[in-house]
Amino acid sequence: MNQDAPKPPPRRPLTLRDVSEASGVSEMTVSRVLRNRGDVSQATRERVLAAAKRLGYVPNKIAGALASSRVNLVAVVIPSLSNMVFPEVLTGVGAVLDDTELQPVVGVTHYKPERAEKVLYEMLSWRPSGVIVAGLEHTDAARAMLANAGCPVVEIMDVDGEPIDSMVGISHRRAGRMMAEAIAGAGYKNIGFAGTKMPLDHRARKRFEGFTTALAKAGLEVRDREFYAGGSGLAKGREMTATMLSRTPELDFIYYSNDMIGAGGMLHCLTAGIDIPGELGLAGFNGVEMLAAFPQKLATMDACRREIGEAAARIVAERTASGDLAGEGGGTVIELEPVLALGDTLKRG
Repeated sequence: MNQDAPKPPPRRPLTLRDVSEASGVSEMTVSRVLRNRGDVSQATRERVLAAAKRLGYVPNKIAGALASSRVNLVAVVIPSLSNMVFPEVLTGVGAVLDDTELQPVVGVTHYKPERAEKVLYEMLSWRPSGVIVAGLEHTDAARAMLANAGCPVVEIMDVDGEPIDSMVGISHRRAGRMMAEAIAGAGYKNIGFAGTKMPLDHRARKRFEGFTTALAKAGLEVRDREFYAGGSGLAKGREMTATMLSRTPELDFIYYSNDMIGAGGMLHCLTAGIDIPGELGLAGFNGVEMLAAFPQKLATMDACRREIGEAAARIVAERTASGDLAGEGGGTVIELEPVLALGDTLKRG
């Protein structure tokens, strides 16, 4: 689904004067604080930095005659490079930008909000031609910086929320509902969930919310759950699956928050002689292609990763070419539809 979302009039770029007025000191003093130069009291320094953070002001590192220009860089901010999801997104971004003068530059946040603020601050200080950032959830300071970036901002991977400018992704709540409906429709009754701790993984949290909501409509609930912190991996999936089955042996299905731990669960079952999908059904999320070499194909859902990267880059490239940096034409919302693949680990209903 592709629709134009109405937007308020674009905001002008913030200046030193805005920070000066907000902090009650001169523009010269603001400049000294932000460049970390000159003799400024600690109290004044803190007041200026607090005002700049509240406004979302980011200094311009392009000096002199180029101060009003932008570089041909697109800031791409993602939570992880070790997660196999995001390299495919970057592939999609690169495929589109290769045909333009724009070049992607990647920043990694490690799912840490304070790290995301730092990455955005540094990248925006070089006045990129666009920003592509994973997720819709940001700290107040990060949101303010993005709202005042003065260039196309595309939030990706998720459409369950309100964008700052444009957004491209899937509905993770819908993805969770779709998987729950398939599991319930196949006759499974004792269902477990294994996945990442979700305070920071907002998309996994939304899938879980959609999943449990749909199960409840079918008169079912999650019988057991196991969470973990850190990167996903086969070993973690094996460990979590063994723990859950030891604790709740009546489980007949486990839904994993991603394919890699789901594949680890499959390895545990194969080693333990558990019949898949008759005795225990399994499903993951992401549609990771490398798992096609496993003895059985894991039930999963394609999250449209490359397509998301391509669509986001296309928005930035088209708006840059048209000169619509501040979003006078309004943001764009593109919702892609996740595709369910039953594989060999989920019985047909």
